Amino acid sequence: MTIKSYILTLLSCFVITALKAQTKLSENIFSKKLANGLTVLVIEDNSVPLATVSMTFKNGACNEASNYSGLTYMYHNMLYKANATYGPAERVAYITSTLGMVRNLSVNEENAECHFTMPSFGINEGLKYMNAAIRFPVLDEKGLNEAKNISDKELQGKESNPMFMLNKNMWQYLWGDLYKRKMAIGTHESIQAATLSLMDSIQKKYYYPDNALLTIAGNVSHLQMFNQADELFGTWKASGFDPLKKWPVPPFKPVAQTRYFTVEDAGATVPVILLAWQGPGTRTDIASTYAADVFSYILTQNASKLNKALVQSGLALELSFNYLTLSRGGPITFLIKPNPSKIKECLAEVKRQISLFDADDYLTTEQIATAQRKLEINQIRREEVTSDFVNTLSFWWSSTSLDYFFTYAANLQKVKRANLQAYVRKYIKNKPYCAGLLITPDLKAQLKTDDFFKAGK
Repeated sequence: MTIKSYILTLLSCFVITALKAQTKLSENIFSKKLANGLTVLVIEDNSVPLATVSMTFKNGACNEASNYSGLTYMYHNMLYKANATYGPAERVAYITSTLGMVRNLSVNEENAECHFTMPSFGINEGLKYMNAAIRFPVLDEKGLNEAKNISDKELQGKESNPMFMLNKNMWQYLWGDLYKRKMAIGTHESIQAATLSLMDSIQKKYYYPDNALLTIAGNVSHLQMFNQADELFGTWKASGFDPLKKWPVPPFKPVAQTRYFTVEDAGATVPVILLAWQGPGTRTDIASTYAADVFSYILTQNASKLNKALVQSGLALELSFNYLTLSRGGPITFLIKPNPSKIKECLAEVKRQISLFDADDYLTTEQIATAQRKLEINQIRREEVTSDFVNTLSFWWSSTSLDYFFTYAANLQKVKRANLQAYVRKYIKNKPYCAGLLITPDLKAQLKTDDFFKAGK
């Protein structure tokens, strides 16, 4: 080893050590930021001879104006087609197949990601392919039409599910005119109206190294991966701007008043009641996100007072209470499958339970401690399958930060009963909410649900 290479290795280790201290990464996880702003994350796991590569961008449904709704998902489908390095889509498919790649993608509210898993011996070729797909895609009419067909068929499939229609209506009531910014799939109108010009503008807005996270995980060496990433992606030019500041996401308006609605569907064999509130976001109230997770976990357990009052009493068949952590306000959702013959009584008890959520004796000390411990265990389990863990880290990097994820367990332990009560009072109890009822037309007429399923009743 030359003196120059020795010094470079020392500097590389210093940078890695500093970043690990800053973000409190696990021992087998290493992070480095390239000169162009690209964050490179390497997870070493030699338990299987596989490697997963993911490229994630801070771009999703929340960044899409109405005419862009669903287009980020289409754009990512096109990234897997033709590119300037490997040629047409057929050639790309052949090459990735010979490399043993299993490719996938995901787009949600605040995250857009492409990833693939392959035998680790071909990781260098895999990184070359990712570089070509992300930086040099060929956006042509053939690829656009294929992406339109994929999205349109997926949306049709979702629309055949009564629960999708309940959720779609809920988002319209909960998020108002901006509800499409919570739906990554888009609409039929926006999908069919997509143009190559719009696709090109998506690339020019968000697809830069300083708005991206490259994750390499599996049977790899972090130093080799950092060198390979620098060699391949180091020439990628930074944007020179923050796209989230240049094209800011408009704020979601608070729910002004409680709203009720009904979705009739003959395929809804079991009625469903869905209540939703606008919850905390990591940009404005990060402390409440931990309380939200603890509170939701407790309420969903069989031993909770909520479960006893609704499910074990026979008023409901099942329930779930959830919160989704997001940067710009995550939804708090309370889903109940009521006993079809006791919908009115079930709804009344739901409201009574909500009024008790902040009572001193509603949650036990043991339940709080158990929730904190179980949530920590669940986080550890996410690391067991490295290819899945990559997706988990991509989500948290986009919506919060890697530091949020790696300090999650420690912050959960700080949640006390008073924090849970403050969370309930700030976001749930006596706060405007939206309530939806999914029911068959016959059962709706039989029970006359319009008489009691409405605000103020």
